[in-house]
Amino acid sequence: MSKPLPQLTFKAIVLGMLLSMILAGANAYLGLFAGLTVSASIPAAVISMGILKLFRESNILENNIVQTSASAGESLAAGVIFTLPALVLLDYWQSFDYLWVTAIAGLGGLLGVLFTIPLRRSLIVEENLAFPEGTATAEVLRVGDSGAGVKTLALAALAGGLIKFADTGLRLWHGATQAATFVGQGIAYVGSNLSPALLSVGYIVRLNIAVLVFGGGALAWYVGIPLYSAMYLHTDPALLALSEQGAPAADIAGDIWNRKIRYVGVGAMLLGGLWALFSMRRSLVTGVRSGLQEFSHAQRGVVRDEVDKDIPMPLVLAAIVIFVLPIFYLYWQVVDQIGISLLLAAVMVVTGFLFSSVAAYMAGLVGSSNNPISGITIATITFASFLLLLLLGGDAAQGPAAAIMVGAVVCCAAAIAGDNLQDLKAGYILGATPWKQQVMQGVGVFSAAIVIAPILTLLLQAYGFGPATEAFPNSLQAPQATLMASVARGVFGGDLPWNMIVIGIATGAAVITADELLKRRGSSFRMPVLAVAVGIYLPLQLTVPIFLGGLISWLTERRAGAEGPGRQAGVLIAAGLITGEALIGIALALPIVISGNANVLAISSWAGMDNYPAGAIPGIVAMVMLALWMYRSASQRDGQTE
Repeated sequence: MSKPLPQLTFKAIVLGMLLSMILAGANAYLGLFAGLTVSASIPAAVISMGILKLFRESNILENNIVQTSASAGESLAAGVIFTLPALVLLDYWQSFDYLWVTAIAGLGGLLGVLFTIPLRRSLIVEENLAFPEGTATAEVLRVGDSGAGVKTLALAALAGGLIKFADTGLRLWHGATQAATFVGQGIAYVGSNLSPALLSVGYIVRLNIAVLVFGGGALAWYVGIPLYSAMYLHTDPALLALSEQGAPAADIAGDIWNRKIRYVGVGAMLLGGLWALFSMRRSLVTGVRSGLQEFSHAQRGVVRDEVDKDIPMPLVLAAIVIFVLPIFYLYWQVVDQIGISLLLAAVMVVTGFLFSSVAAYMAGLVGSSNNPISGITIATITFASFLLLLLLGGDAAQGPAAAIMVGAVVCCAAAIAGDNLQDLKAGYILGATPWKQQVMQGVGVFSAAIVIAPILTLLLQAYGFGPATEAFPNSLQAPQATLMASVARGVFGGDLPWNMIVIGIATGAAVITADELLKRRGSSFRMPVLAVAVGIYLPLQLTVPIFLGGLISWLTERRAGAEGPGRQAGVLIAAGLITGEALIGIALALPIVISGNANVLAISSWAGMDNYPAGAIPGIVAMVMLALWMYRSASQRDGQTE
């Protein structure tokens, strides 16, 4: 019997902590600046391989442990920046208190790790969801360890990185293309993001999910927005103002989606999350029960396989109770009422587990990078705000802030939940020990939590958050945090678009009904409601390349087989493209932060302009070439890679 490979080594722990801190800082800026973050599992794996190769002894499971910890930094940064800046925008905070931010981020992230432990068997082993970034990470680690296919992976990473650098860094072309026009009072819109990573995600998740994500986007942009425009273009004050200013149709469509139609996705997510939990109820109970049985077996000396060992369930439950106590104290400091603070803590635990499960499930469908945790957080803040409105009244100044506090813990937990399951999927493929990864995820959360407050303070002092002012002409827009502040303020002010949320719930119910009918008929095509809700909530531009990637996957499977070597060659290229784009996306944050100029590397005066001569044509050509390369490589029955 061969000796098991070491995993929790000293060098792996230290490297994982350092990378978690670095990636948290880089992604905090990007998220506040652009409203998105990049998944760090694959970049962390690539960096880890490069560094650990310098040591005489290293192995694939050490690399996996490093990326498990490092990716937590990016995920925790997303949870923090989507919520806590809202407290500044609400004028509740004037700065970021170190202890408060560290406690909210750290405890929320650790709860996310704990909430997902009973989900591992359900989502990874039993349902065997795709977890595209986890699958790609495992492929990257395998190639780096064995040496097979390194050239293909390197070329794909180089291609993805060069396209990202040319677009975001040098600003040689637009990263997206779109066109819109009025048809009567309605709006017709087409557009697509030109991201190699999104194309790759579509290939990994395959056509069924890709169609549903795009279908949700089409429902929002080809039905919801044209109908709303036709009905309210001259009566909605915001649309009327834009129309009088001569705003282009694309801007008006974007305003309708952002203020109204997006909330249809929130309603569908809310119902979809409840349905997902109901659908997984047996698996979740089985997961918790098997965790308790595993602990009982260990007590009796029964040895379980290393690849099936989680952190013992009694320890998980005890840790949840211990971590909730300081969160209750934080809520007490805000509302100054013990009863309400206890209720808020209970709401946080219930919604935290609920939406951590939903986030983990959605990560399994469409990946962590496209996991709309902001939608999950909106649902949490909406419910918490409504509850506080009943308990405190509409004039309570601390009401919106308390709702944001609840949402912040849930958002951090949900962000970590999706990332944690991606990492555990990679570990499951590679034969890692789950409890060691779960411990390392906690280490990564702790590492990021202790540096995130100084980073936020630095960015606030240097740039400011929210709309530009005379004092901060180049302020960071913090779009998600601005939306969270609007939701919390809107509930207490009575101007939240409840009608759109109700429409979303009804839409979700229709999709669930259709999926159940397909299930009864034994159809291979299914309609998980969360995939459709994701599409409604995401901009249509992001769903188009995902659909195209799924289409490429379907075409190659028809030609070369669903699970043959050709499929693996395509996954290898997809993993490389994600790697290259993500690495450059993180690297570009450094000169932008240092200079404070988003166009610091731009080499033409066109940078930042909406319509410059090069347009998006070079980006379209690059995407077509990548799609052809992926199709040709994956269509080979022998799956040759170099």
